[in-house]
Amino acid sequence: MNKRLLNTIELTKTIINMLTRKFILSLVLVVIVAFNTKAQQLPQYSNYMINNYAMNPAVAGSNPYFEGISTNRYQWVGLTDAPRTYILTAQGPTKSLNVGLGGSLYTDIVGPTRRIGASFSYAYHLKLNDKVKLSMGLSAGVVQLTVDGSKIALRDPGDMVLSNGLQSVIAPDFGAGLYAYSVDKKWYVGASIPQILQSKINFVEISTATLSKMTRHYYITAGYKYKLNEDFVLEPSTCIKYAKPATLQFDLGIRAIYHDKIWLGAVYRYMDAAAAIVGYKLQENLSLAYSYDFTTSNIRRYSSGTHEIMIAIRFHKVQPKITPIAEPAATEQK
Repeated sequence: MNKRLLNTIELTKTIINMLTRKFILSLVLVVIVAFNTKAQQLPQYSNYMINNYAMNPAVAGSNPYFEGISTNRYQWVGLTDAPRTYILTAQGPTKSLNVGLGGSLYTDIVGPTRRIGASFSYAYHLKLNDKVKLSMGLSAGVVQLTVDGSKIALRDPGDMVLSNGLQSVIAPDFGAGLYAYSVDKKWYVGASIPQILQSKINFVEISTATLSKMTRHYYITAGYKYKLNEDFVLEPSTCIKYAKPATLQFDLGIRAIYHDKIWLGAVYRYMDAAAAIVGYKLQENLSLAYSYDFTTSNIRRYSSGTHEIMIAIRFHKVQPKITPIAEPAATEQK
């Protein structure tokens, strides 16, 4: 067997090994993501009705003030390498109240994987009539996906591809949404598509196609406020989620709000959990909310539940820009 043939065989073995390692890495990512949210890549929130902007860029500017919201979610406490999500959003309108601007920073950690990103959004609000507005929003940003190979135990301990430390990839991220709402804030209906570009994720630089990608998600949210009396408002809401190939998921929630200051509520997440929600408005511009998820799936055997803490700050109320009306010219007396 000549030297050229031996070199060809060795090169073929090397390529096969690299492809095999790449497949293993992709498989690990798919398994972790699927374990996290039943094949949905993006995190979920029990307080979705308070911060709709986290899922829909068209929400930006729907209120006459700027608001920053910090959400910290600790999922399946007690489970090793359980998901942890941190997101900070800020959004509000321009003086014309026809344009909304916003942005978000977030980190989502699941076992050896980490997702860090930032996005900015633009929304334009149309007045359909005296009572209803429709907002159209777009978001753009970047996401860094990281895998810590040192936290993954492989059958072959000498496999240096995954055991040498961190591997990361940066991908663009775009989203779009629609948001219809009443001027008096009595009801809303929204639809959004995060990760609409479905950017491919390739941790190993080989000139072959990868099956790993940022899956397109579909969200529908809706809510309505019933005024029971002078003291209480009842707000039922829902959040429907779908990401192929996962099954359709939905949340059903309800809040009882007392004097727009204190609220108690509950959320049922189909085949996953039931959550209790409590919130309090300390001042006109500062609110706190907490939810505890009681896991109903088989994970309840290993977890003591999920905690979610939210802090909202209204830091700038926008006064609408009013165009002065010109006074009619005085008529000359004859």
